[in-house]
Amino acid sequence: MELDKQQIKRVRRRHHRRHGIRPAVVRLVHEARKFLARSFNVRQGRAPYPVIRKRFVSGAQLNGTHLCILIVAMTIACIGLDTNSDIAIVGAMLICPLMGSVLAMAYGIATLDRRVTEQAIAGLALQMAFCLVTSTIYFKLSPIASTTAAIVDNSTPTVWDLAIALAGGFAGGLGNSRDQEPATLISGVAVATALMPPLCAAGYGIAAASLSLFLSALYEFGINVVFIALAAEGMLLALRVPLKRDLNDDGIVTDEESRLADELSRKVRRRVIAGTIVFAIPCVLLTAGSIGSAADGVQDGYGVMQTTRELAAVLPGFEDYSVGSEVSASSGDGATSVAAGTVTREVVARVTTTDELDEGERDTARKLIRLNVPGLTRVEFISHEQ
Repeated sequence: MELDKQQIKRVRRRHHRRHGIRPAVVRLVHEARKFLARSFNVRQGRAPYPVIRKRFVSGAQLNGTHLCILIVAMTIACIGLDTNSDIAIVGAMLICPLMGSVLAMAYGIATLDRRVTEQAIAGLALQMAFCLVTSTIYFKLSPIASTTAAIVDNSTPTVWDLAIALAGGFAGGLGNSRDQEPATLISGVAVATALMPPLCAAGYGIAAASLSLFLSALYEFGINVVFIALAAEGMLLALRVPLKRDLNDDGIVTDEESRLADELSRKVRRRVIAGTIVFAIPCVLLTAGSIGSAADGVQDGYGVMQTTRELAAVLPGFEDYSVGSEVSASSGDGATSVAAGTVTREVVARVTTTDELDEGERDTARKLIRLNVPGLTRVEFISHEQ
């Protein structure tokens, strides 16, 4: 009798498979998967591959007008960072042409087009040089040039900058591949990912002879470039943009070249991912350090996390920053009760470094702290010289 039941179950299963009959739960899961696949199908509405190539590659082509706009945008960004003007910074990012070279680089890597990749990298390097020269000259000539909060914010890379760059690169790659023109979307991506302000801050680092600020700002710019390109490349791979299989540029694609192109594509993807992870390690460590410092005292009301990042960017040998309230009581007429005297509340900030700070560095630290700590009483500097 037991054997008959098992046979009946097997026959029933074969019948269900043959006629596509599924249990209700399995059917529901299958329908849900089909719905999600349709809803998030990035290939739907995709522009033809030649159009996608033209949109991406055009960003790597520089001319005189392109460079003039770049210089104007950098000048506006410098004024914005020098005066803490968000409107000027956003305006500079809207007209900044740097995003085109980054997306072109992503396209060249994703399709194994060495010529496009080299042209995009060379164009990006040239634009970086123009930006650094323009910003350095501006801050050398500016009568009010100082380490503003905007400059420090754009020279302190964190994992949130990394996440924004990933999201921006994804949006940029998706927007450039649609049937409709992506101008509005690309402008939004340019503002969100902030490629130009870190270069502007790096120029200030050169003008102020601050190597730490220069390197920190340049690293933040690099984080943006690398992760925008990585996300855009991932989007192009998801869209199955064809590889350049004519590896020797002789006009003939052989089976061997096609096989080598597939193998090379996999190898390049692995190397890009590994290199990107290594490149992001300092950013993660810096963020973890600032979060750790921000968790040690009265933090949120005084913006300790932000100030920690700013101090780490401008002070040599920075170790820790904390701020809190201290209450002292003085008794009057010999009374021992606090109530009989006066109670004084002080807001005290402490900055710990491994190097002894000079007066200029201490003054810069005090200005940055006062931006987030109203009613600051004093700043104490602690040095652990090695």
